[in-house]
Amino acid sequence: MKNMKPLTGTEAASYAMKQINPDVVAAYPITPQSDIMHGFSQYVADGKVDTDLIRVESEHSAMSACVGASAAGARVMTASSSQGIALMHEIIYIASSTRLPIVMNVVNRALSGPINIHCDHSDTMAERDSGWIQMYCETAQEVYDLTILAVKLSEHKDILLPVMVCQDGFITSHGVEPVKLINEKKVKKYVANYKPKHSLLNIKKPITVGPIDFYDFYFEHKRQQVDAMQKAKSIYPKMAKEFSKVCGKNYRYIEPYKTKDADHVIITMSSTAGTTKEVIDVLRKKGKKVGLLKIRMFRPFPNKEIVKELKNKKTIAVLDRAASFGAEAPLYSEIRSSFYEEKNKPEIFSYVFGLGGREINPGMIERVYSELISGKAKKENYLGVRE
Repeated sequence: MKNMKPLTGTEAASYAMKQINPDVVAAYPITPQSDIMHGFSQYVADGKVDTDLIRVESEHSAMSACVGASAAGARVMTASSSQGIALMHEIIYIASSTRLPIVMNVVNRALSGPINIHCDHSDTMAERDSGWIQMYCETAQEVYDLTILAVKLSEHKDILLPVMVCQDGFITSHGVEPVKLINEKKVKKYVANYKPKHSLLNIKKPITVGPIDFYDFYFEHKRQQVDAMQKAKSIYPKMAKEFSKVCGKNYRYIEPYKTKDADHVIITMSSTAGTTKEVIDVLRKKGKKVGLLKIRMFRPFPNKEIVKELKNKKTIAVLDRAASFGAEAPLYSEIRSSFYEEKNKPEIFSYVFGLGGREINPGMIERVYSELISGKAKKENYLGVRE
């Protein structure tokens, strides 16, 4: 097809950024994100975008530059991974608290130590309460599409929150897939020109950004952030439906796969959803009533939609690619909480897997379904670890 192109996940992200043509991109290289900025910097060098690309000395500086540029009224994007996001931590909170619509492509990678460059979700799970919207992509196609959608979502006048668009390091980021591209004119028409409500450069309406904020106003500002996230939750479905007219797919909060008549369901995010679908197709041929619920948007968390989809199931296994030390795994905790008030609810089991890039293969997923069906699942499981 004319509009299909083989791309890695990182190439899909940088290509979407090219079509968006943001005013400012500030970034610092880190594996496995670096390819996003390598690709985008080439577009800058070739004159295919007129973005001001700021090459900074650290990820902390990258997010700081993004905050300054966004506060000045620019459309701003960046990208990072792992320790880079950890180094940004201070400014990540400032970006969301200042209500700046920055879009950051994240290539998920394990946090050190020990040093590890491969995939798990510990980097973004560490920022789950930072006030950023978080979306997780299964494929390069989703990376491309959701990067474009994220710009409109973050800039919505009733939201004005930064967005992370996440993909699995080396699995999605460096794997080549066919990606259906949107005509560039359509992309530019969709994202349109950014018209900020406030800008540091507007001398006719002067504002202060980042003032000291003691107990007399801090609480109210935090409440406004809570309200903005709730508005994002209610506004997003309409925006996703509108975007489907541009990209051809409705990117819902959640994506069910053969759950309608399923008794036993796996819940997971990102690339593992694709492997799970393959296993489901095999088991369905053997008469097993199994299904998948993929979580696409983790913040704001779609608890009501999940309960509505799965409240009549027998068992649920939640597959987390992150651990929470001293507590339940992050996604599992959210799922358990979502079903708390339901009288008739499924049995829910936790499976932590794939830390530091440890392989998750079809056999492991088939084992999870087998344990659900046979009643042998434990409440807490570590899938693929050497005990």
